[in-house]
Amino acid sequence: MDGTVLVADDDRTIRTVLTQALTRAGCRVHATSSLTTLMRWVSEGKGDVVISDVMMPDGNGLEMLPKIAEDRPGLPVIVISAQNTIMTAIKAAEAEAYDYLPKPFDLPELMKRTAKAMAETRKSSSSSAAEVEKERPEDLPLVGRTEVMQALYRLIARVMNTDMPLMITGESGTGKSLIARAVHDFSDRRTLPFVTASEADLMALEGPARVLAEVKGGTLLIDELVDLPDEAQARLVRMMDAPGSHAPRIMATSQKDPAEAMENGTLRQDLYYRISGTELRVPGLRERVEDIALLSAHFLVKAENDGAPHRKFGDEATEMMRHCAWPGNVRQLENLVRRLALTARSEEISRSEVAAALGPQTEAGPVLGGAVNEKLADSVARHLQRYFDLHGDILPPPGLYARILREVEAPLIEIALSATGGNQAKCAELLGINRNTLRKKITDLDIEVTRRRKLM
Repeated sequence: MDGTVLVADDDRTIRTVLTQALTRAGCRVHATSSLTTLMRWVSEGKGDVVISDVMMPDGNGLEMLPKIAEDRPGLPVIVISAQNTIMTAIKAAEAEAYDYLPKPFDLPELMKRTAKAMAETRKSSSSSAAEVEKERPEDLPLVGRTEVMQALYRLIARVMNTDMPLMITGESGTGKSLIARAVHDFSDRRTLPFVTASEADLMALEGPARVLAEVKGGTLLIDELVDLPDEAQARLVRMMDAPGSHAPRIMATSQKDPAEAMENGTLRQDLYYRISGTELRVPGLRERVEDIALLSAHFLVKAENDGAPHRKFGDEATEMMRHCAWPGNVRQLENLVRRLALTARSEEISRSEVAAALGPQTEAGPVLGGAVNEKLADSVARHLQRYFDLHGDILPPPGLYARILREVEAPLIEIALSATGGNQAKCAELLGINRNTLRKKITDLDIEVTRRRKLM
């Protein structure tokens, strides 16, 4: 890379890391912890790319983007933020940031995007739509810091203001309809109606015409598209082919794979090709177990705002929830949290209370969050493949073998110790290793050992 990068972040470590990495890549770097200084550099014509945090001591980085665009049209701004919610991604897209990355970010990925920004000239900002006096929901429960959720946020932000049909797939309870509503509420169609059409609506006399009259060019959502009978699907095709003067944006949800449904004949081929312009796949909770603690805290706050007592989850309770199957996904988690917020005996929700609320499915959760009957080897292979895929064309950092072994070894020893009541002799025998070896691993892996009487 050849150019100058302006870095604005109040975290000295991040400024140092970025300065060193960019300098090694051949860039000149100006780094600051002040938005005021950044804006002065921009106004002076410095910099070919800007990398800026959102929350800074003297202001909000996103709020500076319009001023940067005004002073320096075409200057790419890459936003980085620890506020890892869909709102941040949407606001970054609305402010026409060149790109958005959540913290903690992958350094090679940030370098790759910076190089791309260097090589491109950002398209001129189109005239922004008139501001709408409509309160936007800031508490959308699309919460998550995992990479799979961040990727979903970025895709939502990119397709938000397009007219192409949107197919939203995912298991029951993952929030498909919520995402459809969020895309509408933050799109250019936000002042127009959002209408969900049922099978009965489409099959009624003059049904499609009535639906089009109701949606008035807004957003039309077809819930569980694959489950519609063939005649309803045919009517939907005809409606999409002749939408009239005020064509709505069509969105559809499905728990089933649309491509597979087309192959087996339950989804019409002509409808599939009309509505599968962009697919948003919403991950199941088992694919984002690292978000469970964040989601649980979020739902406790919502429950408290609705009048429930102040509650928090104990560490053991949180760990138990991380290892559950969650067939009902986020909806099931929210219902469980709200129930516990009302019924817990003390401020801290205990492991036993979570176990009682979950019932028989407590032990159903597989290692690494795979399918319920998935073999451990298959789950590990899928987990590792996803890890490699997330790095794209760049290899993961060196030392992968030791890191993966540590991730598997630590929970194995912790669970074995728990099962043997903290008795290291019994634990070593259970694992089939020497007791001295076990002691060394406990020290190296920083595992806390608690002796207790094991209840059998």
